[in-house]
Amino acid sequence: MSKALFLSALLVAPTLGSGASASDFKLTSKTIAEGMQLVPDSVFAGFGCEGKNRSPDLAWTGAPEGTKSFAITAYDPDAPTGLGWWHWNAVNIPATVTALEGGASSDGTMPAGAVELKNDYGATGFGGACPPPGEVHRYIFTVHALSTETLDLPDNASNALAGFMIGANTIATARMTAVYNR
Repeated sequence: MSKALFLSALLVAPTLGSGASASDFKLTSKTIAEGMQLVPDSVFAGFGCEGKNRSPDLAWTGAPEGTKSFAITAYDPDAPTGLGWWHWNAVNIPATVTALEGGASSDGTMPAGAVELKNDYGATGFGGACPPPGEVHRYIFTVHALSTETLDLPDNASNALAGFMIGANTIATARMTAVYNR
């Protein structure tokens, strides 16, 4: 066996038979679906939008081995800011949690230890969809399986800093993209 082939085999061997893989990690919801319009509950209440500003229910399965916590993000890449729009950023969700009920962000039922950052509306927690009239925007909900129990973020951390720390500790992601227009 060549040295290169032997080294390649060593790199692959630890992943064989190691339990759930990243492809097993799935995100589901009873109220949002891939490519479908967000329900009024998940629309912002303000800026001309008349929703209820409630976070959607989310459930995930198949987190890979080594997951020590989760983070959830909701991002609109189509916002006319040049940088997109962060609707939700929650970190330090314990690895034992595999679902959030609808409204968990606003109802105060986020899991113990979870930390929600300010969204781009300037409020802590979930901020619903509210694109400019006539535009269809995508809303990417992502659950990140993390290799650390907590992210050491300062108070009032920016979404950019949280994104960096999430990215640096992500083992796998499960995502769903919904849309909204008015």
